[in-house]
Amino acid sequence: MESLANLESFVRSAELGSFSAAARRLGLTPAGVSRNVAALERNLGVRLFHRSTRSLTLTEEGERFLGSVRGNLEALQHAIAAASSKDGAPAGTLRVSIAPAFGIEYILPRLPEFLARYPHIKADWSFENRQVDLVAEGYDVAIGGGFELTADMVARSLAPVHAVAVASPAYMEGRIAPRNPEELSEMNGIVMRSDFTGRVRHVMMRDAAGREASARLRESIVLNDPAAIRAAALAGLGVTLLSKPDVLTALDSGALVRLAPAWYADMGPISIYYANRTLLPAKTRVFVDFVAEVFARENWPERFAGSLG
Repeated sequence: MESLANLESFVRSAELGSFSAAARRLGLTPAGVSRNVAALERNLGVRLFHRSTRSLTLTEEGERFLGSVRGNLEALQHAIAAASSKDGAPAGTLRVSIAPAFGIEYILPRLPEFLARYPHIKADWSFENRQVDLVAEGYDVAIGGGFELTADMVARSLAPVHAVAVASPAYMEGRIAPRNPEELSEMNGIVMRSDFTGRVRHVMMRDAAGREASARLRESIVLNDPAAIRAAALAGLGVTLLSKPDVLTALDSGALVRLAPAWYADMGPISIYYANRTLLPAKTRVFVDFVAEVFARENWPERFAGSLG
């Protein structure tokens, strides 16, 4: 039986006249759409498109095949959406993988609102710091950053994640506040050791003018967990670099202060990942939209951006 992803890539490419336009519609990469169509052609044993650097047109076989599958594909999409609903409402078990610190502080407190809105959905969440295989492991959604995007995965960017330099007021008492990344090295540093490489991570910081500078903290304390690093900073043990989501509450309360405030390190976006945009079960689609709604409502894209000072 042919893959629904392959069929959808073919139909959208035929309708829109290019792999790039189909990719934007489906939330895939152009290369991913092209691979899906090539796999469909290989499985069928016919060429469906004439390809050139400037155009994409259907072959005679492609025209016939499009006429045969277009209506059936839409019927399958409606059937999948209906199967994931109860009396017209989204239903079923929603399996989510999410980074522990971020999930517990920011997303879990919004779960009561989501479940009140969609009472037929059951939450089954795993808190873990790793990239999961959505399809193979049976997850509906993953929330995190730095996932390698495969052809059958969609990433909806939610907010930038910038790292900033922080310390406790107690540690900074009697010290001159650093104005740039180079001056951070003059203080005790609380640094992160990567679980994957075993090495201490060093980052480049930048300012609004586009200037860059290396932030090499003194390795006074080496830890492997952001929550532990934040606790060490709160205890007055030194200066550290952490993402804005990790330190936002402490900055708001004054428990930590930002150093070199014109400088930040871009850690990439935090995104919500799912397997396919148009074939989503209703439970997954409403959760993706709910999370995006919460990010916008709480103004997190701006609050997580260290570039705004």
